[in-house]
Amino acid sequence: MFVTLAGGVGAARFLAGLTAVVPPEAVAAIVNTGDDLELYGLAISPDLDTVLYTLSGRVDPERGWGLAGDTTHVLEALAALGEQPFFRLGDRDLATHLFRTARLRSGQTLTEVTALLAGRLGVRSQVLPMANEPVRTRVITPEGELAFQEYFVARGHRDDVLALRFVGAEAARPPPEALAALAAARAIIIAPSNPFVSIGAILAVPGYREAIATARVPRVAISPIVGGQALKGPADRMLRTLGHEPSALGVARLYRSLVDCFVLDTLDAELASAVAALGMQPLVTNTIMRGPAERAALARVVVEAVQ
Repeated sequence: MFVTLAGGVGAARFLAGLTAVVPPEAVAAIVNTGDDLELYGLAISPDLDTVLYTLSGRVDPERGWGLAGDTTHVLEALAALGEQPFFRLGDRDLATHLFRTARLRSGQTLTEVTALLAGRLGVRSQVLPMANEPVRTRVITPEGELAFQEYFVARGHRDDVLALRFVGAEAARPPPEALAALAAARAIIIAPSNPFVSIGAILAVPGYREAIATARVPRVAISPIVGGQALKGPADRMLRTLGHEPSALGVARLYRSLVDCFVLDTLDAELASAVAALGMQPLVTNTIMRGPAERAALARVVVEAVQ
């Protein structure tokens, strides 16, 4: 089992490459739910849905999230009623949120509901929320404390991030299915995700950090920073405002003691010796996933490294 910690579009694209290289049934994704929110009474799990839509071949290829060809008639109707919906929900995407909300209210766990969605979307990999309990990422900025989606979507992640809080994390626990996947792992991979709000949210749940740190299998992290810049999102700015070097090396330092191998892009090859000095094996390759071929190539390099 190749177990991947995942959050965001970059992680979903890497998982698509991984499932093209190894049997999809041999892949388990533990997915960030700190970005989750309730909107118009609906339980929305953006990162879970991005992984599900990507692995089922339904994702919008340009945006990397949402459903391809979806419409927004419901949001337009809400706007006509005077609402200001900042979170873009497609009409067919709403069916996913209605499905999830109804089943959560019936007493099923988020893990159970996600497994149902995966099965009905034809996803053969195991897609697991990081916790069944609600965990919500809060962002402290010069303008005050913001809910994650208010910071990220409504305000376009323009605010400097001074600190983060993961509300509910200490009371949450990894689902038994996630711990079982880690125990059966052939390798543990940290996807090229934001190390603070994606991977950091997962590691804030008690049990994950210890399980990964003590795992006796190869552990690999892929840098989401290339040439000092985030390929998508505000990870580079977060590194700087949270007091870290805004580079792939800055990310590697965050994962020290958690991984054995750190994957750098060829643009950052000069950082390989500094990564090695941290006690990690540096692996230099192309990490920019412009399309399916590049996704599969990156996954193949990682799989070969752990084998």
